[in-house]
Amino acid sequence: MNNKKTILIIGFALFASFFGAGNLILPPYLGFNSGPDWWLVALGFVTSAAVIPLLALFGHARLQGTMLDFGNKVSPLFSLVYSLCVYIIAITLPIPRTAAVTHEMAIQPFFHTSSLLTSSIYFVVAFVFIMKRDSILSILGKFLTPLIVLILLAIIIIGLFTSPESINNSVLETPALVAGLLEGYQTYDALGGILIGGVVIISLNLEGGISFENKKAIIAKSGLVAATGLFVIYAGMIAVGALHNTEFEASITRPELLSGLSLKTLGNIGNLFLSVLISLACFTTAVSVIVGTADFFKGLFKESQLAYTITAIVSCIMGVFIGQMNVKYIIDVALPALMFIYPITIVLILLNVIPQVYATKLIFKAVVLVTFVFSIPDFLGFLMEADWLQNIKEIIPFAKQNLGWVLPALVTFIVVNLIQKPHKQLGT
Repeated sequence: MNNKKTILIIGFALFASFFGAGNLILPPYLGFNSGPDWWLVALGFVTSAAVIPLLALFGHARLQGTMLDFGNKVSPLFSLVYSLCVYIIAITLPIPRTAAVTHEMAIQPFFHTSSLLTSSIYFVVAFVFIMKRDSILSILGKFLTPLIVLILLAIIIIGLFTSPESINNSVLETPALVAGLLEGYQTYDALGGILIGGVVIISLNLEGGISFENKKAIIAKSGLVAATGLFVIYAGMIAVGALHNTEFEASITRPELLSGLSLKTLGNIGNLFLSVLISLACFTTAVSVIVGTADFFKGLFKESQLAYTITAIVSCIMGVFIGQMNVKYIIDVALPALMFIYPITIVLILLNVIPQVYATKLIFKAVVLVTFVFSIPDFLGFLMEADWLQNIKEIIPFAKQNLGWVLPALVTFIVVNLIQKPHKQLGT
């Protein structure tokens, strides 16, 4: 087995999976609003959209199990509920968003049809592929991803060297670093790291004859390949969005900005080509995630094909109705769910990466519980405006930046480790 070739193949596959065509609309718009602070925004964005997913893969390299293994030290019940939440979020938010992006980038500009028609056709065709599981999807993925990356690199390089001399100031309402970190939640890449890492483990196990340590090295190095690609594309698109922010109206939408940048740098043909490729890549991503979700529920019900079919039908029906909404609306609706699931996800990833002596079952339970409790104000803050809620957020450090869980989780981790230290030394 050629390890270098395997590392590159898996690395490119991971990059394509994390990349998710619907994510392409996020970095330019973030840079557009950040102006000269784009580099701080980029630092925050790549932390949550590239570094955290990379750590998730490192966690999989150590565990070499399924997504359920990430939360088993808390409890098997918690792990099951957490996994269900991740899958439900996946089929109700990022997957419908792929249809919305397709409509706004590739259908609406050329055919003035309704978004409901687009999402209906999109998910009817997706259902056919999900049930047939045709290999054309993997073929599309292999060819589409390199083409999209080449186009984006062209946009970045040309955009960096043809930008105007002036740049508008930042209009961000939160500190640039925090804004980038929270916008990175919208890529769902941390959730993707936990989901896709399990698929990689299964694929390597099917190869056979690969030792535990060899699989560990392959996953870690493949993750580095994927993370490097994400860093270059995400940071580059943020920079281009910032440097060209004087050339677009302040009211421009995310898809319109990406189309506008490709038009300015590559012309009409390049813009049309990018729109079509992104639409096909969105479709590939949607089908892949729904298939993975249907497989999960199939496994829960003793390999029931009926469970697979019902999951696929429900996912596509939800996709039709949610996917007809505009992209901005889907992104805004996703915020409360992401503020709920992301803190727990980040904590689980970090605890599964650090040495096990510092991440016992008690530490898992304590840190996850505290993270959950202190992320509630952040979650509620996107659902309501109340004086009592604001008073609570005034007390909790960093809660105003929607990161109120960070310090309590860190303190809990340190305190519980200090309490357990004498017992560890005694060997108990």
